Amino acid sequence: MEQIQILFQPIFDFLQAYPQAGPWYTGIFRWAAPLLALGLLLDVLRSLAQVKTPVETWACLRLPEGIRLPITHWENTLGRAASADLVVDYPTVSRSHAALIRDDQGKWEAMDLGSKGGTQVNGQEIEGKTPLRYGDVLTVGGVELEFQRAPASRRMAELSGRRQTKPVSPWASLVILTFFQLLTVLQFAVVQGPDWSVQIPLAFFGLCCLMWCYVCALRALRRVGFEMEIVAFFLCTLSLAVVSSSAPEAALKQLLAVVIGVLGFLALGFYLRDLRRAVKLRHFMGAVAVALFAVNLAVAGVNHGARNWISLFGFSVQPSELIKIAFVYAGSATLDRLFARRNLYGFILFSGFCLGCLALMRDFGSAAIFFVTFLVIAYLRSGDFATLSLICGGAAFAGMMVLRFKPYIANRFAVWGHVWQDASGAGFQQTRAMSAAASGGLIGVGAGQGWLKNIFAADTDLVFGMLCEEWGLIIALLAVGGLITLSVFAVRATKAGRSSFYTIAACAASSLLVFQSMLNIFGSTDLLPLTGVTLPFISHGGSSMISAWGLLAFLKAADTRQNASFAIRLQNRRTIRRELEEEYEED
Repeated sequence: MEQIQILFQPIFDFLQAYPQAGPWYTGIFRWAAPLLALGLLLDVLRSLAQVKTPVETWACLRLPEGIRLPITHWENTLGRAASADLVVDYPTVSRSHAALIRDDQGKWEAMDLGSKGGTQVNGQEIEGKTPLRYGDVLTVGGVELEFQRAPASRRMAELSGRRQTKPVSPWASLVILTFFQLLTVLQFAVVQGPDWSVQIPLAFFGLCCLMWCYVCALRALRRVGFEMEIVAFFLCTLSLAVVSSSAPEAALKQLLAVVIGVLGFLALGFYLRDLRRAVKLRHFMGAVAVALFAVNLAVAGVNHGARNWISLFGFSVQPSELIKIAFVYAGSATLDRLFARRNLYGFILFSGFCLGCLALMRDFGSAAIFFVTFLVIAYLRSGDFATLSLICGGAAFAGMMVLRFKPYIANRFAVWGHVWQDASGAGFQQTRAMSAAASGGLIGVGAGQGWLKNIFAADTDLVFGMLCEEWGLIIALLAVGGLITLSVFAVRATKAGRSSFYTIAACAASSLLVFQSMLNIFGSTDLLPLTGVTLPFISHGGSSMISAWGLLAFLKAADTRQNASFAIRLQNRRTIRRELEEEYEED
């Protein structure tokens, strides 16, 4: 600690000798920070635009007229409906007739989906799931389809296309972010002076080392795609800045949360490599969610009206944040289970249990987040608007009952839309957040120089207002843009996702992050009622930080670009090319 203080002592001596140097530096920093953040985000977006998510052909179906239907997913619906993955437009084929399923070992299975005409493999009626091999004849509604290996020429062209385009190198982004962190540390040194907490430079130095070690280690493992991690590290930098301003003594604790989050991100990502193993774990994750809720209801204390915090060894843990990971994991499934109603109903019951526990905990902000995530997962698993409409109707009725019998909840909604009429009462937090945000302008007043940090929950529920005040509207919007950029990965994953497990999990995780961000931002600006939820990656809080990194692992597992995700095993390109050349010669 003393060495750090000695290292910065010349800076403090210089500022004491030249008092005007501090305001001059802050003025430069206010303009430099948005420019660096903009350059960082543009570099990430350039990489996304440069490398398209590749389409992979895994097999083909040969129609009676000789047309080949490419199979580009590991799980595919086959039927007459236009929404089917494999459209076979014959009158005898049901709208949703059968499913073709591939595991990560390359083995295929066929499954009938309750069709009227039935499904056969080589003339044998399917009961449950039946192995499907290249050359087998799949009969659906009397229509014979030959299951074939993907043409070698097509697969060679896809492989060449994947090799020609690579994500942008991460080094430029890392240098920009490192410079951004250095300027931020100097800004706090200028603002707080010799009495500043040494935890601030240590926290930023630790974060800098963490991100460089992470990228270097994975580059050594031949990985090339780091856009998601760069965005996350940028948001974590803002989080450390927020904590350094509002609670400098907690900077190292927030860094520890980032480290745990990154380690959890890596562990979950590597575990998701094996699809069969990953799917088996969902029941365990569901049990973990149930257990955490039970422990929370049994021992958690009441904090600001909500019973959602547990104290362990001097640390406060919010189980509902960690349960988000388990909820997304348990809700995602492979396609062979998507059309089994008992599985959908089981997930509905599980979700109802989670929402009921959150209601008992009086954590209605988290309940709203879980409910929206449930709707996303349920729709992706079933595609049934009617069922979801009934669920939404039931949720609306339950919400009305809550407002009827829980007056304190209704009071939160009573001030919504006119907080200025009760600026000293129910609208105190939001009016202060909006005033502070307005005072920050485009470039802010400078990190550590705002006054909103003195208001309760400024670095958690009102953190968007704090960002706008100290960092300016530009950086606040760039932070939101970073969160939206993460959701772009999920959208791309739906187009070229290998397994529905990865696709659904990525969409659910990104929807959760985006909706939670909306509740936080719109709640602090009175566009929505203030629900008391955190802003992912940015708000002060270890549980929220760990949860955000864990959800990011689902997005990483869905990234199918060449060598871009550590959650996908590397393939020996030479071996693949040799096999394809042999197949091409045979064709």
